[in-house]
Amino acid sequence: MQAPSVGGVMLPRGNGQSVRLSRGASLTDFAEKINANPASLVAVMMNLGEMVTATQSVSDETLKLLAEEMNYVLEIVSPEEEDRELLESFDIEFGEDEGGEEALVSRPPVVTVMGHVDHGKTRLLDAIRKTNVVAGEAGGITQHIGAYQVSSEVNGEDRRITFIDTPGHEAFTAMRARGAKSTDIAILVVAANDGVMPQTIEALNHAKAADVPIVVAVNKIDVEGADPTKVRGQLTEFGLVAEEYGGDTMFVDISAKQGLHIDQLLEAVVLTADASLDLRANPEQDAQGIAIESHLDRGRGAVSTVLVQRGTLRIGDTMVVGDAYGRVRAMLDDNGNNVEEAGPSTPVLVLGLTNVPGAGDNFLVVDEDRTARQIAEKRAARERNANFARKGVRFSLENLDEALKAGLVQELNLIIKGDASGSVEALESSLLQLDVGDEVDIRVLHRGVGAVTESDIDLATGSDAIVIGFNVRAAGRAQQMAEREGVDVRYYSVIYQAIEEIEAALKGMLKPEYEEVELGTAEIREIFRSSKLGNIAGVLVRSGEVKRNTKARLLRDGKVIAENLNISGLRRFKDDVTEIREGFEGGINLGNFNDIKIDDVIATYEMREKPRG
Repeated sequence: MQAPSVGGVMLPRGNGQSVRLSRGASLTDFAEKINANPASLVAVMMNLGEMVTATQSVSDETLKLLAEEMNYVLEIVSPEEEDRELLESFDIEFGEDEGGEEALVSRPPVVTVMGHVDHGKTRLLDAIRKTNVVAGEAGGITQHIGAYQVSSEVNGEDRRITFIDTPGHEAFTAMRARGAKSTDIAILVVAANDGVMPQTIEALNHAKAADVPIVVAVNKIDVEGADPTKVRGQLTEFGLVAEEYGGDTMFVDISAKQGLHIDQLLEAVVLTADASLDLRANPEQDAQGIAIESHLDRGRGAVSTVLVQRGTLRIGDTMVVGDAYGRVRAMLDDNGNNVEEAGPSTPVLVLGLTNVPGAGDNFLVVDEDRTARQIAEKRAARERNANFARKGVRFSLENLDEALKAGLVQELNLIIKGDASGSVEALESSLLQLDVGDEVDIRVLHRGVGAVTESDIDLATGSDAIVIGFNVRAAGRAQQMAEREGVDVRYYSVIYQAIEEIEAALKGMLKPEYEEVELGTAEIREIFRSSKLGNIAGVLVRSGEVKRNTKARLLRDGKVIAENLNISGLRRFKDDVTEIREGFEGGINLGNFNDIKIDDVIATYEMREKPRG
């Protein structure tokens, strides 16, 4: 077979040989693999109608097109395989206990609570840890992942159990699935009055796919219409047969609201673990595990909740978490107490990382800071190359329908920023799973934790993306930059609203009636206490103007602390005024809301009717 010739230069032709390349590889990477000149591959791509530079990261489809033209079989290395090969190059084995049987000691079971929305998962976790996390949730739905340990007395012995607190709605499928993979046992919560629902089956399938034993908590037995026997019968159809029916699944009837039979549920978890699993790990090796949740803390920098799966994590250890690294400066347990070390199955909050890792990233302890930095940088570069290989056309959600009909766009590019990595990952997963037909693909170019920054707007400008801020706002001059560049930035505090709006836009149904118009921002410089009015914010108006009786939100370090506030009082010196303009100082009263601090920002806005196009 004749080798292809470009400009008189003969190119090597493969005879069906396999070429392995990572995501976002360049033509130079391809050329190195087949001993060819990168410039000649650029010429081949031009002949194929693709303008690509030698060092540019290109998509998997483009590489496959080139490989087919030259009779090579292209194999794109999966991210997991890339990571394994990267760690092997540093002589690191991830996911294995070192030493023989004698080095292994028993560890607590790691448990995930699953089930249908509104069946009482969060309330059950509340009852177990005697605290309330429901009150602070937007829309009353769990938005973040956490982890904590509880004690239970079984047969006179004190036993510990670790809980991974995964969110409950189907929107969080990816996080729930990941929770199951890092889990030993799943508690399936089913309401006695509702019975088995679609998400119950979905959660059950995740647990089965992860091959973990299941304990069923039949909740709401105190509610009218409760029928625990019906639940047992329904679950028999899905292969969960109760012990009293001759099966091997433990069912416990509980009331999370009343706190009934919680001890029996914990005992069932321990007994199931003892009967079905050999939960042992080597506490003496270098620690390895998984990041459960991460966020940016104003005072402490990047912090990450990690679950140690093997080995012992100690203060001073050098660790790599995804593309973040650092030396462990401090560790806090689930009660906020400082700890010196954390053994297998122990969740701790780690301080000292360079940046915010992703939820679900693995972590490992290495001997040297230099090794940690090299692993983190290679992971970051790999992800960056994969992102650069994606491209699209800029538009807003409003004109998306026309762009689709005109054939101007086949791809919706998104940049997602949120207050915690678990929320960002869940939102990304939900959006990528939207079924909108064959007309358009959704690509997430970048996701991250923290406020929307100017670099995010830069990326959106260059790649024609829509920016989504989940529980965060634009920081600094990012908002003005977005308006100047025409970048569509959307803010949400409840995940379903984001999913519904984007799905509606993709289906051509988005008809916005009102839009939020920012009026002005004011920075709190002083706080004055008034027995009659509560806390009054002494402010400097940074931009625009602040008007009396308009809506406001409070921002703290770029994050939204409170929504739907009202500017009920506005003063300049001793005079009541209707507005304060940019550059002037004054006093703002937010009505009954008093949780304000110096350096907080009050952003005022109004809803204006938007003309329909």
